[in-house]
Amino acid sequence: MRNILIVGGGAIGLQSARLLARAGCRVTLVERGALGSESSWAGGGIVSPLYPWRYSPAVTALAHWSQDYYPTLGKQLIEEGGIDPEVQVTGLYWLDLDDEAEALDWARAQHRPLQPVPIREVAERLPALGGGFARALHLADVANVRNPRLVKALRAALQRLDNVQLLEHCPVEDFVLEQGRLVGVRTPQGELRADAVVIAAGAWSGELLAQLDLALPVVPVKGQMILFKCAPNFLPAMVLAGGRYAIPRRDGHVLIGSTLEHAGFDKTPTPEALDSLRASAATLLPALAEAEVVGHWAGLRPGSPEGIPFIGKVASIPGLWLNCGHFRNGLVLAPASCQLLCDLLLGQAPIVDPTPYTPVL
Repeated sequence: MRNILIVGGGAIGLQSARLLARAGCRVTLVERGALGSESSWAGGGIVSPLYPWRYSPAVTALAHWSQDYYPTLGKQLIEEGGIDPEVQVTGLYWLDLDDEAEALDWARAQHRPLQPVPIREVAERLPALGGGFARALHLADVANVRNPRLVKALRAALQRLDNVQLLEHCPVEDFVLEQGRLVGVRTPQGELRADAVVIAAGAWSGELLAQLDLALPVVPVKGQMILFKCAPNFLPAMVLAGGRYAIPRRDGHVLIGSTLEHAGFDKTPTPEALDSLRASAATLLPALAEAEVVGHWAGLRPGSPEGIPFIGKVASIPGLWLNCGHFRNGLVLAPASCQLLCDLLLGQAPIVDPTPYTPVL
C-alpha cells in the first residue's frame, strides 16, 4: 500500500485524498487551519467558468469532464458520508455580453447547448430580474454546488475510511529531503513521511514551495461576496451580468459575487466592496435593494497564469506532486483535476492529456 501525504484541506485536497484512498492508498492529509475553511468555503460554486469561451483548451478540458461528473459525485457523497452537497442544475443566463458572437462560436465548436434567448422570455422566467437588459444567452445544463456542504460531504466520506488520517491545525513547517528526494514534512505534530507529497494548498502553495527554492507562480487573489435571504424560488436560475453573478440556493439564499482584488493574504471584508456588491445586486435583482445582507466575507483564490492549474509531478524533486493554482475555478475543476492527479500518481491512463498542466519549475 502506497503512503501519500496531501498538504491542503480544501476541495482539491479532500477530493484527491478520497480518490487515492478509494484506490487503495494510505492517505494522510494536513491542513494549516480547519478543513475546507478557505476558498473552497468562500466561493460561489458555479460548476462552470464564468466566461468559459475566454479560457484556454486546457481549462475547458477539465471543466467539461467535471461538469459531466458532478451529479454523480453528489450522489456518491450522499451514499458515502450522508451529507448532500446540493448539486442542482439551474442553468445560467449571461446578459448583455460584449463578446456574444465569440461565445456562440465557442459553443458550436465545443458542442455545448448555449443559445440566444429573447429578453422577454428571460423576464418571464425570472420575474425578479431588473429591467434595462437587452440580450441574453442561456446554457440550460449548468449546475451549482453548495460549496460549504461539499467540503463537509467530502470530510464525512473520508472520516469513514480506515486508510485516511485528517490532521487539522497542522501547518507544514519544513520539508524532509533525503538524497534529493522529498520524503515528508515537519509539523507541530511531528514528522510525517510518505512515498509522495502532494501540494494542494491553494493560495498558499507558492509560499510553501518557496521553502524548496521553487518559484511557483501562484498568488492570492482576494474575492468578496455577499449573501441574501430570500423566499425559495425567488431566483430559479443563475444570472451573470457586468462581471457579477447571482446564484440561488435551494432554501432561498442568493449569493452575489464577486470582487477581484490583489491584496496579498488580507481577507478582511471591506465597506467599499459591500457597497459595490449591493449595487450590483440591486441592478440584477431590484428586490435585493431592501433585502437583509446575512453574510459578507472574503476568500483568497490561488491565482495562476491563464488560470491553468499545476497538476503532476515536479521532475526536479522526486516525490513532490502538485494539484494547485486553479484561480477562479477550483470548485469547477476539482473532480477532473483530482482524477488526473490520481491517474498520474498511480500510473493509470489519464482522463485528459496531462501536458498542459505539467509543472515546470
